[in-house]
Amino acid sequence: MRTKLLDLHTGGSESITDITGACRDFAAEAGGDGLLHVFVPHATAGVALIELGAGSDDDLLAALDDLLPADDRWRHRHGSPGHGRSHVMPALITPYATIPVIDGRVELGTWQSIAIVDLNVDNPNRHVRLSFLTSAAERAGW
Repeated sequence: MRTKLLDLHTGGSESITDITGACRDFAAEAGGDGLLHVFVPHATAGVALIELGAGSDDDLLAALDDLLPADDRWRHRHGSPGHGRSHVMPALITPYATIPVIDGRVELGTWQSIAIVDLNVDNPNRHVRLSFLTSAAERAGW
């Protein structure tokens, strides 16, 4: 298994960060057929496959604000007001995604991008683990 760690600075505000290019580059370097696994090892961030740049990213943040308001209702209360919602979000937007790779190309749909969703304004630094798992046939040389 090949692996790579990306370091991201998501800023001090809620954000959606496009990592599609880095994922494509990693898959191309790995080459062959397999699976790209994207994992963000944080309790307050997630990985989304979503169309970016056409308003969907803003719509996602607005929907998350409706579902998980930044107010004082949360039992998890350290950090900025509403911080507890950041700990609930990964149950809705999981901290991982797995995407097929064919001949070194990430097989996303026409408008799909790979993005890190981060509501935690208290931690602007994130790590993302990219892992490439080759198929059994690839390992066997078929």
